[in-house]
Amino acid sequence: MFNRVSQLKFITLSLIFIIGTSSCVSKKKLAMLEEEHKKEVEMLNSKFDRCALELDDAKKATQKCEQEKASVSTALNLKDEQISLLKSQLEDAIKLRDQQVVQVGDLTVLSQAANANIKNTLDQMEQKDKYIRLLQEAKTKADSINLALAVNLKSVLKDGLDDEDVEVKVDKTVVFVNLSDKMLFQSGSSNLTAKANDVLGKIAQILESRPGMEVMVEGYTDNVPISTDCIADNWDLSVKRSTAVVRVLQNKFKIDPNKLIAAGRGQFNTLASNDTAEGRATNRRTRIIILPKLDQFYDLLNPNMAAGK
Repeated sequence: MFNRVSQLKFITLSLIFIIGTSSCVSKKKLAMLEEEHKKEVEMLNSKFDRCALELDDAKKATQKCEQEKASVSTALNLKDEQISLLKSQLEDAIKLRDQQVVQVGDLTVLSQAANANIKNTLDQMEQKDKYIRLLQEAKTKADSINLALAVNLKSVLKDGLDDEDVEVKVDKTVVFVNLSDKMLFQSGSSNLTAKANDVLGKIAQILESRPGMEVMVEGYTDNVPISTDCIADNWDLSVKRSTAVVRVLQNKFKIDPNKLIAAGRGQFNTLASNDTAEGRATNRRTRIIILPKLDQFYDLLNPNMAAGK
């Protein structure tokens, strides 16, 4: 387009020059040609200006397109990054899901094992509850038997005896009878008095009605030292007194010797202070303990035997 304009200008100038130099062309005609060429030049200039504006608009449009292209490129890059991030998150989610599937499987196995353990525990607790109820029932029965035994002993021993010489008590799972020293033995010896035979005979009657019981006879002394040809010390005296009672129960009243136990406690396990005469008299005693046989007691504590009852 610019070459065409230049050619037009060159032609115009050439014509003006030719016309100017030609003597055959009149001035009026020359003026008319100049006017026509001037208008043509103005028209071409106007077209040129429009073209320049259009070119400028085209440049601006091109620049805008470049900017939009850059924006679109940036947006695409951002989308790519987002897609990459989403892919990474998806992979992590898949890994987490797989781990959870494994964990759920493990939990299922653990739950099955836990359920089995809980069932075993409940079964054991049920067995223990049965055993505890059995023990409670046995204890209640034993308490009732001991109470009845104590009542019977008090009933048979009350006649002809002072309360201070005889004491019948129930202590936990046993019944015991405390007999004073002066009622059973001669002073400082293991020889029984005549009154002792009456007392032991009454106790033997009760023992004969309790074949499932054992009898322990314990001898006690005060702390006054003793030493004779027959007795070495208070240990010796307490043992001799307990064996003297056991012999009478066996030989005279026919109590089964397999149920009899003799024990000496010496001057120890006191009931009162040995500093006074009354206290020493209290401590000099023979205790007859009536208790269940040990094998029966251990059977009661055996859960295998208890479960079968």
